[in-house]
Amino acid sequence: MTTFLKKVMLAAAFSSVAASVCASDIVVIVNPANPATAMTAAQASQFFLGKSPMFTPVDLPENSPVRADFYKKVAGKDLSEVKAIWSKLVFTGKAAAPKEYQSAAEVKKAIAANPTGIGYIEKSAVDSTVKVITTLQ
Repeated sequence: MTTFLKKVMLAAAFSSVAASVCASDIVVIVNPANPATAMTAAQASQFFLGKSPMFTPVDLPENSPVRADFYKKVAGKDLSEVKAIWSKLVFTGKAAAPKEYQSAAEVKKAIAANPTGIGYIEKSAVDSTVKVITTLQ
């Protein structure tokens, strides 16, 4: 097999993995004790873009494909736009950027420990420690 063909096959494999990550459902989660039972994507975007202090948002790492897909689905923004919004809010002292966690397990743990926390993970990672209030497809 030629080197070129190997590279093409490798690229195809990576793109199919990336497509499957982006194709999965992402859910917005809160603490089970939180009285919220449902939320629209537009409402969720208010918390993740610093427009409302009602909930404390948490993020996955900046290099996470789930994070990029989440912001595209919830707010129609790419990560550079989101970063610019938070940079302005932090610089002007209007808000603190969401804390980043390295995995869905860490996000769930943070949400389970904070009654006002709000986060997002892949639907497949949901368990009884958190409550789903929105599913983004």
